[in-house]
Amino acid sequence: MNINLCFHGIGTIDHERETGESLYWVTEANFLRILDEVGGESQVRLSFDDGNRSDSAVALPALQERGLTASFFALAGRLDDPASLSSADLREMRSVGMKIGSHGWTHIPWRGLGPREARRELVDARIALAEASGGDIDEAALPLGRYDRRLLAELRKTDYRAVYTSDRLPARSSVWLQSRYSVTARDTAESIRAVVTHRPGVRDARNLLASAVKRIR
Repeated sequence: MNINLCFHGIGTIDHERETGESLYWVTEANFLRILDEVGGESQVRLSFDDGNRSDSAVALPALQERGLTASFFALAGRLDDPASLSSADLREMRSVGMKIGSHGWTHIPWRGLGPREARRELVDARIALAEASGGDIDEAALPLGRYDRRLLAELRKTDYRAVYTSDRLPARSSVWLQSRYSVTARDTAESIRAVVTHRPGVRDARNLLASAVKRIR
């Protein structure tokens, strides 16, 4: 079983684009400690959502120094924003072995979108990110982790190789819908180590039930 860890921002956030965003930013020192703690674990997979500038300024060099790879899920609508990744950043990431995926266009939940919004978030964003990064986009991460069976059916039509959630569960490498653990400002190297080494328990059962409900509603 794999443990998918997801980061959102590294350092100090200047201003929140969305209420509560700062809860998902970790300090640079803490980020580096977490990398050192779990970077050598073969079952750990790393990813980064939202396309913040810290992905290229902090995460990329730290990953390269440790010989690690990761997936970066960027937002097409924020490309070249001063606080976000640029097209050049995405191309550099690809050139050193990182994967680029889609997080949509505007960081809104994909569940319940109308036809026009769905096309922009699921199709147009993917095309824009492929052009910007110079390669195919075959993975997607669900904004805010929200989904239902209708959205999953639409995503399967798009032929994404994998779609990532925020369900806080281990994931088999062969499955299409990949659960992840979001790292928060409250986490430490020790708390993340506990995630990686924990045994299944009551919390996992609750998360499994919540995930099952999302898939059938």
